[in-house]
Amino acid sequence: MIRHIVLIKFNPDVTEETIAELFQELREIEKQVPGIRDITSGRSESPEKIERGYMHGFVVDFDDWDALERYQTHPDHKALGAKLVANAIGGIDGILVLDIPVPA
Repeated sequence: MIRHIVLIKFNPDVTEETIAELFQELREIEKQVPGIRDITSGRSESPEKIERGYMHGFVVDFDDWDALERYQTHPDHKALGAKLVANAIGGIDGILVLDIPVPA
């Protein structure tokens, strides 16, 4: 399994409603890309308070690297990615992405 982790520093003027709509778009992609196991998204509620501005994020679990590639090349993912970049502080600099293999 591959765990795709995305952390976002949204611009201060981006509302929680807009963020929820973006995350809903992400869930729509789940229905279209084979190999997506699960999607979790939301705002940090960490008691440690060391988010360093990355207050929102999501995790997508994929069956394998091929499923991640299908997701990355899907036109709806590209459109959503452009919206996330447009709403992040500093554009792409306000987004962190990690892809981590998870042992079975």
